[in-house]
Amino acid sequence: MATSTRQSCLKYLLHLAQDNLDFRLPEIKSLLALRGKPFHYSGNFQEKTPFWCLDELSEEDVRGVMARSVCAKSAFELWGHGKTHSELKTSLLKYPTENMSPFMCKDSTYRINVYTFNKTLEFEDRIKRIDSMDYLPFEGTVNLKSPQHIFCLLEDYGTDPNDIPEHPNYIYFGRWIADGQRELIRSHSVKNRHFIGNTSMDAGLSFIMANHAKVNKNDLVFDPFVGTGSLLVACSHFRAYVCGTDIDYNTIHGRGRSSRKNKTWRGPDENIRANLRQYGTEDMYIDVMVSDASKHVWREAALFDAIITDPPYGIRESTRRTGSHKDVIKPQDAIYEESHVPVTQAYHLSDIFTDLLNFSAHHLVLGGRLVYWLPVYRPEYCVEMVPLKPMSSGSSATVSRRSPAIPHAA
Repeated sequence: MATSTRQSCLKYLLHLAQDNLDFRLPEIKSLLALRGKPFHYSGNFQEKTPFWCLDELSEEDVRGVMARSVCAKSAFELWGHGKTHSELKTSLLKYPTENMSPFMCKDSTYRINVYTFNKTLEFEDRIKRIDSMDYLPFEGTVNLKSPQHIFCLLEDYGTDPNDIPEHPNYIYFGRWIADGQRELIRSHSVKNRHFIGNTSMDAGLSFIMANHAKVNKNDLVFDPFVGTGSLLVACSHFRAYVCGTDIDYNTIHGRGRSSRKNKTWRGPDENIRANLRQYGTEDMYIDVMVSDASKHVWREAALFDAIITDPPYGIRESTRRTGSHKDVIKPQDAIYEESHVPVTQAYHLSDIFTDLLNFSAHHLVLGGRLVYWLPVYRPEYCVEMVPLKPMSSGSSATVSRRSPAIPHAA
């Protein structure tokens, strides 16, 4: 009964990275949905701030989200908060003692960190902040290197680096629970990847797309414009089986000119499988094949748990599809200026998305998600510009728009 009461009154603080701001909320919502939990914010929600306070969650839920999120830096069990240190003290003294005591007993070790957003504090000021919290009933021993429990005092000085207030706008104190997966952005950096191309997707964005798609263990994920497989790398990290297609024979087979500086030709082992092997997920690789996205080769069935892709837009990567004699319009006078039938022909952007939505409607399983990039001119953007297609019951399409982007579910 005590545990149930404790869980019912807990709030959790997420500290989020201040990049890809438009992607943070959809990612956290998607990861909570994987656990069957709603996004429930405590207090006045401000999406662009670095700190979000959530409730109606368990510590296990929070750890599950942080085990995948690349938008969140850290999560804390929130013990107190306020606009001033005086308000923080009042809030902390009201926090149930039974919630604090398991982490403050005599045989425990602990450390208190001080974190300031948008302002740097001198070491002496940090020590003063910690000393001023002597009203908390800590009975354990301080251990700076390997404590059993870590606590954090977080001060928010706003988001404008040109207008930093003297005093924080808001202050939080809580018990550290877990860090997010920001390290994946560095460890999977395209700079260090074995096989890359001119349009290889950034590692951070690849993991965000996988999270938006709710990619889970043993899912089957498909990328119809697979390129060098950056999205497959991210999905395989979450133990999903991955496959894809692309019209470019040289890219699929790792042949032709290299995209790396000071390197002329690709090596014999540069391919998508080698990328997954680099990160230890080759066992999740099914295969990729040369295929035209406008002419599907799949049987009519719900096959994929998620379709994740970055379609070409004709800027750094050409938009093409296969051509044939049937596509050539014969002039009435039967005079031909050119008899050559192109191997490929233009593939207009509107046709790309029409084909993609049609394909997804037929091949996503119930509850499956489509996640893709849509180029827009931000000042003129409105939701009505997002292409729509009636999906199978229970399926959804998550749209990630380009430059910059805000995902929407349709």
